[in-house]
Amino acid sequence: MILDYEFPPDPRVENEAISLIEAGHDVYLFCLKYNINKKDEVIRGINVKRYLSTKIEYKLSALAYTLPLYSKRLSKKITDFLLDYQIESIHVHDIQIAGAAFLSNKSLELPLILDLHENRPEIMKFYNHMTKFPGNFLIRPSVWKKKEVFFIQNATTTIVVTEEAKQDVVKRCRVSANSVIVIPNTVHKSFNNSSEIDKKILGKYKDDFVLLYIGDTGLRRGLLTAMESLNNLKNKIMNVKLVIVGSSSYDTDLKQKATLLKVEDYVDFVGWQDAKLFPSYISASSVCISPLHRNQHHDTTYANKIFQYMSFGKPLLVSAATAQANMIRKSNSGLVHRAEDQEDFSERVIEFYLNSNLMKEKGANGKRFIENEFTWDKTSKNLVHLYNTLNS
Repeated sequence: MILDYEFPPDPRVENEAISLIEAGHDVYLFCLKYNINKKDEVIRGINVKRYLSTKIEYKLSALAYTLPLYSKRLSKKITDFLLDYQIESIHVHDIQIAGAAFLSNKSLELPLILDLHENRPEIMKFYNHMTKFPGNFLIRPSVWKKKEVFFIQNATTTIVVTEEAKQDVVKRCRVSANSVIVIPNTVHKSFNNSSEIDKKILGKYKDDFVLLYIGDTGLRRGLLTAMESLNNLKNKIMNVKLVIVGSSSYDTDLKQKATLLKVEDYVDFVGWQDAKLFPSYISASSVCISPLHRNQHHDTTYANKIFQYMSFGKPLLVSAATAQANMIRKSNSGLVHRAEDQEDFSERVIEFYLNSNLMKEKGANGKRFIENEFTWDKTSKNLVHLYNTLNS
């Protein structure tokens, strides 16, 4: 496996690696380090091999497909890794380092699996550094998109996270549906079963009707829609509270907006928390939300959080971003609101608030769906089958 940043943490990389190890494969992980004293180690059976990088190299990664320097520098390290550990197949995590991996594999001609965690060319348009000079001049999403097509067309197999993403890739890149497989970011059954609940968090919100959001707080995530709805909701749900567990460079803007809207008393900015506390916040919630804006990336992916929410039997309120809306309708685990529409968001929240049976029903449906259909042990079978049959 090839990863262009430090490890751990990365739940998807770790989950995939462990599933392959359990299936009898040896997994070696190429990753980077910025501390010369950090050693190679074995983590849960994963042979983690760390290669020294620098801040300059890290900054060059944003220019991976503007200048060839980053790919050439990383390619030398990857080639050493492939030869030193007699690697038999390459699993590349995302396209930023794909160029370097393809360079290294040019002479080796090993099977190369391209694992697309997201639609990077589309989502990078919303990155903060892409909205101002020099990022908006030097980094061209259109170039990344062309590179992505090349990588998909030349990979042995491409992995995506949703059926919607697969349909997009097959059509846009003109590749066979058989060359693209879906491996969603689902949760392990142990996420619920082994969780320790912090009673202080439960006590803090015991009298509130909590709308919970966990994750990155970038504006494209739709939190302004939820905040704007509070002026309406606070008059109908006196104890409503929007709890935001996460952070981003936009936090100052969000807090200023809460003050401007005069809803700061109804919003709790918790900041980023240790993942082990997520179950406690979910348990303390009434409704869990994912109010994503619609765009080509959001329409073809969904976040881990919706499965975490479901696993605790919580009803969901999500925007009409295609992939997550389809998932919630399929599992009958929540309600869908029009993206970026605070009035429709408010109406759906009130619909839940006035009908506790609806909340229980949707929550139970989601929990059942996760337990019976959509846990990692089931959704990872495509990955295991891929490697079990790779050389057959």
